Amino acid sequence: MTSLVDAIYQTEYNPFKYGEFLASFYLNLQGVERNLLLSQLVIPLCSHPVYKEKIERAVFKNNGGSTIWTIFSDKIPLYDLQERIDSFKQLTDQSLQYCLINDWIIINSDSLAISVENPDEIKFVEQKSAKNLGKIFSNLSVIEVYALLGVTPR
Repeated sequence: MTSLVDAIYQTEYNPFKYGEFLASFYLNLQGVERNLLLSQLVIPLCSHPVYKEKIERAVFKNNGGSTIWTIFSDKIPLYDLQERIDSFKQLTDQSLQYCLINDWIIINSDSLAISVENPDEIKFVEQKSAKNLGKIFSNLSVIEVYALLGVTPR
């Protein structure tokens, strides 16, 4: 029975699927220094049963629209976020490696930043929830994001 559960988990949560989430996130993230730490939040939030839909429905306008404060205003569903971050850490690391192998992202170890070079040449399916999450986190500091979500990077 354990092997069946493990097989289902591996099918649902695999780096090949979630690599596209990380690449979509970093393709749309703008103006965030040391953004490597934000990678830990992408999979837990984009696969979250409550926030996935809220993030996908985010609306972006010049004079308003969805922000980190409107999307994450209800803190109750965030109570398990730290556990989700910890449990998805290995999957996040594997997904980042998959992105690097496919040349979707570049990691600058000096500035602790991930970027996407030549976005027109990249061949992957952009994931809407991750794309919108990148826009939501744009121009915020890593400290602001983690503080608002009530979690700590590890």
